[in-house]
Amino acid sequence: MASALIGGMRARGFEAADITVVEPDGSARERLQASYGVIALAAPNADVLDSDVLVLAVKPQQMKAALLPFVGALRKTLVISVAAGLRLVDIGRWLGNAARLVRCMPNTPALIGAGVTGMFAAPGVDAAEREIAERILAAVGSIVWVDDEARLDAVTGISGSGPAYVFHFIEALETAGMNQGFDAASARRLAIDTVLGAARLAEASKDSPSTLREKVTSKGGTTAAALAHLAAVGWHDALIGAVEAASARSRELGEQLGQN
Repeated sequence: MASALIGGMRARGFEAADITVVEPDGSARERLQASYGVIALAAPNADVLDSDVLVLAVKPQQMKAALLPFVGALRKTLVISVAAGLRLVDIGRWLGNAARLVRCMPNTPALIGAGVTGMFAAPGVDAAEREIAERILAAVGSIVWVDDEARLDAVTGISGSGPAYVFHFIEALETAGMNQGFDAASARRLAIDTVLGAARLAEASKDSPSTLREKVTSKGGTTAAALAHLAAVGWHDALIGAVEAASARSRELGEQLGQN
């Protein structure tokens, strides 16, 4: 995700000289410098501690240790976390009661600039800082602000885990194509382009998804037969239940990660 953000920011006009990356791994550090021309350090220096914005793109399990050099040292810095599950109350506590915090939940299509990110700002973040945070995350896709941090667990269940649901759907559609006699490449192309085209149509249309579905479902036709089967096996409710399960697990992980 860090690489996706850096690449997106560079593509959106952020200057390489304005971006400093702290990366302990030497090979990764060299790769970031070569790919994006940014400053890459093995550890935070005085300039990093005095930066305007600090983006935390760290695995949740490693966050507390990664924040040790910053404890009590961030005087004017806006802190943006893209670490899944970690609550702002815990990040703020680990930083020494920092208040200017934004928590984000991007998803993996951010890797190609097509992500969607749920965002929540702590009360200590002003409008100008919200705009800064939005500009950074908008470099990898669209933005949805929430007014309650707890709703980021729902964002995790919908869009954070959502690409896996879509991949699973494509996988099933591809398998169905091969079962109907298509070779793997043709089945995959039919499946992927169907999903891409339907998503683009839904985005471009003024109609709701349910109306679009109704428009392509003729009474007694092929689509009606397919949808009747999906209804019979409970596909619709199963997907809603999957989102609820992912959201619940996100809440559990947040509680577990913030215990120490």
